[in-house]
Amino acid sequence: MQQGVARTTEPAVTGSIQPALLLLEKTPFLLETMLRDLPEDLLRWKPTPERWSIAEVIGHLADIELIYADRTRRIVTEDTPTLQKYDPTQTVFIGDYVRGSATENLAFFMRTRRSTVILLRSIPADSAEREATHSELGTITLHQMLSEWASHDLGHLRQIAELYRARAFHPYAGPFQKYSNLKP
Repeated sequence: MQQGVARTTEPAVTGSIQPALLLLEKTPFLLETMLRDLPEDLLRWKPTPERWSIAEVIGHLADIELIYADRTRRIVTEDTPTLQKYDPTQTVFIGDYVRGSATENLAFFMRTRRSTVILLRSIPADSAEREATHSELGTITLHQMLSEWASHDLGHLRQIAELYRARAFHPYAGPFQKYSNLKP
């Protein structure tokens, strides 16, 4: 076993919010570790005009954090609330995701996520199967939504890593570039 890595033989319990909570709790630390001390020009670099930069991805994560936290509160406190489909035009950053520096956006995300983790840790264990009605998807459970949220984090962590890789390392890899299949 690797030092410092806890392993368990128990599979994730279906309907448990714990696996998603554990990932959601790690995301700010992963982002901070990966992005600390990077220059602003790298954080704002876009592979093409229509693609997001790292700074924009972080802004999006901050926006969606507020939406997921609100949905979680509603599912836990209301009886089968109706949740509207995500509309990026109705978010804090109003869809442009460049409200401040990447460092400021990351700090905002980290503060917001800390509050969210406190909320998630306070949810009773038997709340995982509480339901809501999503305007596009129909009936969803808290467990399903938190699983999607964790998956969303992982998708954007991968996106950020690809952007970082494509800008900071790939151009300087010389003949090794042929081994990369970049998708920033």
